[in-house]
Amino acid sequence: MSTSQDSALRKQLLHALRGDESHIEFDAAIEDFPVDRAGILPKGAPHTAWQLLEHMRIAQHDILEFSRNPNHASPKWPDDYWPEAKAPIDKTAWEASIAAFCKQSKEMADLIQDLRRDLYKPIEGGQGQTLLREALVLAAHNSYHLGQLMFLKRMLL
Repeated sequence: MSTSQDSALRKQLLHALRGDESHIEFDAAIEDFPVDRAGILPKGAPHTAWQLLEHMRIAQHDILEFSRNPNHASPKWPDDYWPEAKAPIDKTAWEASIAAFCKQSKEMADLIQDLRRDLYKPIEGGQGQTLLREALVLAAHNSYHLGQLMFLKRMLL
């Protein structure tokens, strides 16, 4: 792969991770979210907003750590990927989860932008996964759940 192709691919991965273009951006999904309703489970919805936010944070943390730490142990699927509580204990907990998610997002973007990291090299400690694969999985996962979060936001406003 040429340097320009590698650069173009990394740029596209960053767009996908941020939610640019065809995906919703994280900030747009959580902006003005009614935190006092984050624990409400509307009829037909599988999860509350708090459960979605925490699930996204937990899964993103797992993917990030797996991508950079060969000694990382993933949480037990599916139990440890979803919070037990249906609602945040308070607005501070909601804001802390958002801050952690944003910090992790930046750290994943930093990995993608690090030219010393080969996007195609199997991740040490993995089973053939690559940084490219992990970035694509994360972008798709976040996009899916951000869509759910937007749906809940509209139902709860």
